[in-house]
Amino acid sequence: MGNETPGKNVTPILCAEKLRKVVLRRGEEPLVILDQIDLAVLQGEAVAIVGASGSGKSTLLGLLAGLDIPSEGAVLLDGTPLFALDEDGRAALRGRTIGFVFQNFQLLPTLSALENVMLPLELNGVPAAAERARQWLERVGLSHRLHHYPRTLSGGEQQRVALARAFVTSPKVILADEPTGNLDTATGEAVIELMFALREREGTTLVLVTHDVSLARRCDRILKMHAGRLVQ
Repeated sequence: MGNETPGKNVTPILCAEKLRKVVLRRGEEPLVILDQIDLAVLQGEAVAIVGASGSGKSTLLGLLAGLDIPSEGAVLLDGTPLFALDEDGRAALRGRTIGFVFQNFQLLPTLSALENVMLPLELNGVPAAAERARQWLERVGLSHRLHHYPRTLSGGEQQRVALARAFVTSPKVILADEPTGNLDTATGEAVIELMFALREREGTTLVLVTHDVSLARRCDRILKMHAGRLVQ
């Protein structure tokens, strides 16, 4: 009981076991990007991964999502061994389980705010996608921007659309990669307040990569990476 996080389910929702990523380079020594990563994230927990640029943070996030394949090791997402699935199987599990928030927003420029938020619902075959997307845009304060395209939105507004898109499928896990990296301080703080409020309301697990110490301190745990290893 002593190491349990109060109020959190003690069942890991996301686990990495002996995770290793090596890039082979012709005529050179192999480049070890990640080495022997063991990680267990409890359901409902918020975990920050910090470290210098090049320490392997974003690579680890990509492997936890099954967007990349490890050289060795395993990832269990909601109890399912991710790399025992083929690419389509990983995509289906990811679509049911994970929401993403990226530094560069990753909104589709040819779709409106409403259509961007509807997209993951439509890909998962969820009925009444437009109404659900509209409700989420209202929750993030963008009910007046439903039909605006990304190029007409500010950075803060684009990231709020991205938050709505991440949460709209009611995922068990949100993976966020430098969510304030392209925002000024005040806008970044507002986005973070919103992200944590949504996460608290939904009971969602959060794993985020950040250089922002104040953001990391909002989480239940901080994990530090150095040269491809977790050092804490």
